Amino acid sequence: MDIRETPTAEAGMLIRRPVAEVFEAIVDPAITTKFWFTHGSDRLDSGNEVRWEWRTYGVSTPVTVSEIVRDDKIVMQWSDPPTTVVWTFTELPGGTTFVEVRNFGFAGSADEQVKQAIGSTDGFALVLAGAKAWLEQGLTLGLIGDRHPKGVPAG
Repeated sequence: MDIRETPTAEAGMLIRRPVAEVFEAIVDPAITTKFWFTHGSDRLDSGNEVRWEWRTYGVSTPVTVSEIVRDDKIVMQWSDPPTTVVWTFTELPGGTTFVEVRNFGFAGSADEQVKQAIGSTDGFALVLAGAKAWLEQGLTLGLIGDRHPKGVPAG
């Protein structure tokens, strides 16, 4: 099978909160740790490099913000080798927000790129579902920590 387009992870979610609140939940690690990573070294800001950690798994990644437009868009690079993640925030009627995430620029063979894009889509879907639960209901679901529990073989 030939791949005609570069593999890209995509996920989106309606969150019933104002755009400023949803945007802040992604840039402020004090909020983001409620539904995604376990520790963030600093807020996301243009040109800023931060480190996100998932201490449950013993992993971390540098994150560099290349563009940020308040309440509208975040463009960042992360991982090793680095990939690009673009967050877009669309304000909708009734104080709601549609968040979209695109992750692209995966390295390796075509098969490896497809596998990375599928895994990234899975991860960002969980992140957005966790953000929705936290922002709308104040619930910490533990989705990221429960995705790969100890004792379950990696598939």
